[in-house]
Amino acid sequence: MRVHISDLKEGDLLSSDAFNHFGLNVMAKGTRLTSYEIAKLTQHSIDYVEVEMEAPVAAGYRTIESGLPPRWLPSIKPLYENAISGCENLFRKALEEGKVSEEDVDRSFGPLMSSFQMEKDVVSMLLLLNTDDDYTYQHSVQVGMLSYYLASWLGFPEEEAARIGKAGFLHDIGKCRISKDILNKPEKLTSEEYREIKRHTLYGEEIILSTYDDPFLSSAALQHHERMDGTGYPHGIDGIEISPIAKIVAVADVYSAMISTRSYQQKRDLLYVLRELYRMSFHELDPHTTHTFIRHMIPNFIGKSVELDNGQFGTFIMTHPSEFFRPLIQVGEDFLDLSEQRELEITQIYM
Repeated sequence: MRVHISDLKEGDLLSSDAFNHFGLNVMAKGTRLTSYEIAKLTQHSIDYVEVEMEAPVAAGYRTIESGLPPRWLPSIKPLYENAISGCENLFRKALEEGKVSEEDVDRSFGPLMSSFQMEKDVVSMLLLLNTDDDYTYQHSVQVGMLSYYLASWLGFPEEEAARIGKAGFLHDIGKCRISKDILNKPEKLTSEEYREIKRHTLYGEEIILSTYDDPFLSSAALQHHERMDGTGYPHGIDGIEISPIAKIVAVADVYSAMISTRSYQQKRDLLYVLRELYRMSFHELDPHTTHTFIRHMIPNFIGKSVELDNGQFGTFIMTHPSEFFRPLIQVGEDFLDLSEQRELEITQIYM
């Protein structure tokens, strides 16, 4: 059973080795936890460990690895669903009134924001919390969550990270003025339809400034599709002119879009998504922002099962300090260092 360390209690028994984010083995499988061991796990910034199952499965939740939901899920899931329904309400009001209410934004996203400190395994969180709700609203909530995390990882103070999270939550508010027939069209858009889609950035800036009169928030809506090499929209500006907040939201936007299932695309493997972000970091996305995101996401794969392109299956054991996608893999009793065995590639990570 995968358990957050804040939920551990004395007497819990580790059912697998515990590794820190550098891939070091901190505690062995079979360890009976006391307050000393729990404190040691905390000192190593380990968020989750596997313990022997002691309780039945909570019905109705999707599972990860051990087949059981984490203990935080029943409390976080309603907040996530509330944020999605609140986002739908914001889009409706923005279309009708040309602005949103600050109180409505805080009521929708605030409770979820305040829960973020409880849950740092953002990979599992987004996988577990994916619902069948409208893509646009769920995407807005995910981008808000990811923007908050990424801002924190980049060293922004808590208050600023929260503002960036709110900017991510509102980044697509301009889509309220775009026909759903265009937003959800499974076929390729016509030139005119694509021009209309691109206007959501301008609409979003207008709606946010009508509410907040805050260029800090509105820049994310306006510029999250701008690219470092000047190939983005709506104005085709380059990296020097793009605001730092828009660079953060752009990375979160691309990641969320690529892990989601929409009518016109299939959900991509998480490792593929991170590799694609890495590729984009050389021309389109800000490299420092993107590499910070990848560096903090990759350790969430430690302990997960992987498939190699030679057909072998193993376990992700340790990250490489500079080569994100060439970790140490354990296959049976053997350890494969992919930074040295360069003929091997990971083709799938099982979450």
